[in-house]
Amino acid sequence: MRPVRLRRRALLGEPSGWGDAVHPVLQRVYAARGVLCPAQAEYRLAHLLPPLQLGGVEQAVELLVRAIGEDWSILIAGDYDCDGATGTAVAVRGLRLLGARHVNYAVPNRFVHGYGLSAALVESLRPRPQLIVTVDNGVASVAGVATAHKLGIRVIVTDHHLPGEQLPAADAMVNPNLAGDGFPSKALAGVGVMFYLLLALRAAMREQGLFATGAEPDLSVLLDLVAVGTVADLVPLDFNNRVLVEAGLRRLRSGRGCAGVTALVEASQRSLASLCASDLGYAIGPRLNAAGRLEDMRIGVECLLTDDVALARHYAELLGSINQERRELQAAMVADAEVMVAQATHIDAVGVALFEPGWHAGVVGLVASKLKERLHRPVIAFAPASEDAPDELRGSARSIAGFHIRDALVAIDARHPGLIARFGGHAMAAGLSLRTQDYPRFADAFDAIAREWLDEDQLQAVQHTDGELPPGAATLVLARQLREGGPWGQAFPEPVFENLFECASWRVMGGKHLRLELRDPRDGSLHEAVMFNAYDGTPPPTAFRAVYELVINDWQGRERARLLLRHIQAP
Repeated sequence: MRPVRLRRRALLGEPSGWGDAVHPVLQRVYAARGVLCPAQAEYRLAHLLPPLQLGGVEQAVELLVRAIGEDWSILIAGDYDCDGATGTAVAVRGLRLLGARHVNYAVPNRFVHGYGLSAALVESLRPRPQLIVTVDNGVASVAGVATAHKLGIRVIVTDHHLPGEQLPAADAMVNPNLAGDGFPSKALAGVGVMFYLLLALRAAMREQGLFATGAEPDLSVLLDLVAVGTVADLVPLDFNNRVLVEAGLRRLRSGRGCAGVTALVEASQRSLASLCASDLGYAIGPRLNAAGRLEDMRIGVECLLTDDVALARHYAELLGSINQERRELQAAMVADAEVMVAQATHIDAVGVALFEPGWHAGVVGLVASKLKERLHRPVIAFAPASEDAPDELRGSARSIAGFHIRDALVAIDARHPGLIARFGGHAMAAGLSLRTQDYPRFADAFDAIAREWLDEDQLQAVQHTDGELPPGAATLVLARQLREGGPWGQAFPEPVFENLFECASWRVMGGKHLRLELRDPRDGSLHEAVMFNAYDGTPPPTAFRAVYELVINDWQGRERARLLLRHIQAP
């Protein structure tokens, strides 16, 4: 197991006002995340930021009010990931609730149309809509918006991605990350931006008296979709996003989620009653993402749009099958990549680039992510763009703290003009295209920039923890409070602790997982523990320091506290 430096999270203030009902450990966990008093953990919808603070929303609302009033045909242009699929479903459902009668959607095929509202996607639309509303894309769709305008189609862009040097000439643009936008939260996912636009649209229609008495639609029915897309897209769970996610989870736990999300929860064998944010990220999101990676994301969107329970279950089963295919393909590609790394002459590469002609372009991002975690290096995995374009490679990049991957691509592009055909992304993830013949030159350039920008300290993996649990604290009571204290997620991480343990006993489950009984040497107490994908043929150490989550094992309806081990190392 690779060495990891353990670093305890510092408290960001002194907790106060919690009372005896909140466990002192949870108070400490909160304080390490800047939540110092009960008011900062009250995730009520009344605390959401006002929609009208979002830049561009007034122009978009004005156009949508006209479109609904004049019965225009509206097309939602989505994206082929989970954020895009849930955002598309929110847009279609929401606009129909608000009175739009002719709402359809289109999702680009990544191998045919490329990303976002491309010119190819616009030209393929039949029949042509009067208005296009993008979700989770569009800020970079300069050519697509121009093509739409040439065809007489108006365009509203809703997005959350960082803008490039040139913005599309859209009729309205809603994106909290545009330069000069005053919206206090820059962390909204694409689905969150769309939900905010619908809130603003409903408020405007209310002010104009467009709803009959008592007929104003309840947009909270969309919050389960908002929660899934927000968690799956790994945007930071700031306070505003935690309000949205917690509201969506409450709907699902109470059995009021839409048929599609409910069916996906059932298919993943998760419990609706105890659903948490990590279930959305690890069980629901991958099933939707797999459709966009390997098949057609319309399968995912249709699952989220149907109100027919039987049909939703059919789609959920189909998405589960596609996800299983994705997992098998990913495992094979990761195994290939690990052999390539082990055999490579540039095994000491700081910026790791990998290419295999037989890889699938829809899965290279997952390969890059897995290798980044194992190597603690920035990684870019490449595959042929498509069977029709063997001379073009499509790459997906994942990075580590301290190495802004999009800025690195900007620097490479400046030093080697024309080497990269297209690129875009954020600090931790990016995508790019280049000619197959240019791959060796790009790999060298990527390694060179990584060597310049990263030092040895940054290449040492760090695991942040919430410190040690006191003797006797690993109880079911605390496990429940930790589970209910979220939603936990990106930038508001799940609580993890570290302690010294002695291994009292262990056995192998499923050929690769470990089930252990651990003894706390401080008081001799025994604790049930499990560690997944950890057995390599050798027994665990007799004593070790473990990084773990305190979770609930509810096997066969009986709840017990359990330690979910994330990392072990010599004391």
